[in-house]
Amino acid sequence: MSSSKGLFSRRTRKLSRHRRPSEMGLTMRIKDFKAGDKVVVTPRGTFRNIPHPRYRGMIGVVVGKRGGAYEVRISLSKSTSRLLVVPQMHLERAK
Repeated sequence: MSSSKGLFSRRTRKLSRHRRPSEMGLTMRIKDFKAGDKVVVTPRGTFRNIPHPRYRGMIGVVVGKRGGAYEVRISLSKSTSRLLVVPQMHLERAK
């Protein structure tokens, strides 16, 4: 059995169009959300603190703040949900 080659193996083409952190403006890096706000998870920037690509485009609800990141609850189905800790640069307000 072969071993895993990491979390982002075979995903470079899918993630290659994201902006580099140096190209992002301050408004994209500094955002303020309150508990109860609906947000969309949009991974961008470096791979260091990026959420898993399976959550790309999912809408969640902000539960709280943890340091410079936010706790977002995403419902995967009617009975299950997942709590993610996502940095603010990977979140956008849902319309």
